Amino acid sequence: MSKPATPSQAPERTRERILKAAIIRFSTHSYEATGLRDLAADVGVDVAYVHRCFGSKEKLFREALKASMKPERLFAEDGDIAAILSREMMRERGADEIGSLDIAIRSFSSPEAARVLRDTLMEDFVTPLTERQQGLSEMRATLIAAVLGGVGILKDVIAAGPLRESRPEQIEAALAQIIQEILVSEDDDGALRHRPHPPKGTQ
Repeated sequence: MSKPATPSQAPERTRERILKAAIIRFSTHSYEATGLRDLAADVGVDVAYVHRCFGSKEKLFREALKASMKPERLFAEDGDIAAILSREMMRERGADEIGSLDIAIRSFSSPEAARVLRDTLMEDFVTPLTERQQGLSEMRATLIAAVLGGVGILKDVIAAGPLRESRPEQIEAALAQIIQEILVSEDDDGALRHRPHPPKGTQ
């Protein structure tokens, strides 16, 4: 039998319930169509309590993105970061699991949401990646994010046949190779180096 929440635990649990409700709302509705009153009704609290917990819809949107992205899981693990990122992209997700891309695609057209998306990208992906990979520029880290985002949209949103029908380990290996090329293919001035392909028959 679970213990009842203490007075200090109850507000934190209510905050978690609001955040979970926000993740669901933002993954099924656009930023503009998501109201704090609707979220408050979902959880059964007063809208003033939502404001007190998160401050504004923009801040709640930011929290929902971070909670669904889980950057601490990506960058806490030791090992080959290209393999880690590609494995995470191809990981089998639970039926009820909501990712940051599920939230982002609903609100691309909103200027306010787009600003939060840009800030979240920099703070929770680009900066941690450049801190982990010594010498990695923000441009290359952002390019890696673009590759991952593009693969995610084609695989999970558009459901492109070759990405849905191929073996996940094949895609994971190819994606890791692409990321690794971005990680290592840079001159001192930040420009990507061109690596000519070997002549046919020599591969």
